[in-house]
Amino acid sequence: MKKQEEGTKKMFRKFFPDVYMESTYKIDFQKLYEKGYRGVIFDIDNTLVPHGEPADKRAVELFENLKKIGFQCCLLSNNQYERVNSFNEQVQVQFIENAHKPSRKNYQKAMELMGTSVKNTVFVGDQLFTDVYGAKRTGIYNILVKPIHPKEEIQIVFKRKLEKIVLYFYEKEQKKKER
Repeated sequence: MKKQEEGTKKMFRKFFPDVYMESTYKIDFQKLYEKGYRGVIFDIDNTLVPHGEPADKRAVELFENLKKIGFQCCLLSNNQYERVNSFNEQVQVQFIENAHKPSRKNYQKAMELMGTSVKNTVFVGDQLFTDVYGAKRTGIYNILVKPIHPKEEIQIVFKRKLEKIVLYFYEKEQKKKER
């Protein structure tokens, strides 16, 4: 049984985030800047605001702060232009809609738009199989955050059940490292 569990864990590692946090709004971006990061790519829905919601005061303040620190930012979303553009009207950063995450192509395009590279870019998102997996495949440091709101589209609800299994093994491995 132990050997089977090791095989399962190994299979899931490609989905493990570099960091798993409670919220986008708890990330110490100043510290990331001091470590040399210069670009942040964000998913929107359930990462920055509840699904389908416009940018709220907290999101607007986050982007204002990131710009003050010196970060370049880009929104990377699988949503269509109307959704991404309407959110971006409030935060005014680069964006790519209909990104086809986890494809590497638009993670790379986002870095081009920001003038950054895999070495100095961070990705922040709430989904393992699209957001984190795409960032990992591209070689970008990534932070998984817990979804802001439980209301989600049906295809995401199904993926969340699978994510729970992967996160079980991720958290088990993290506890092992801490010991």
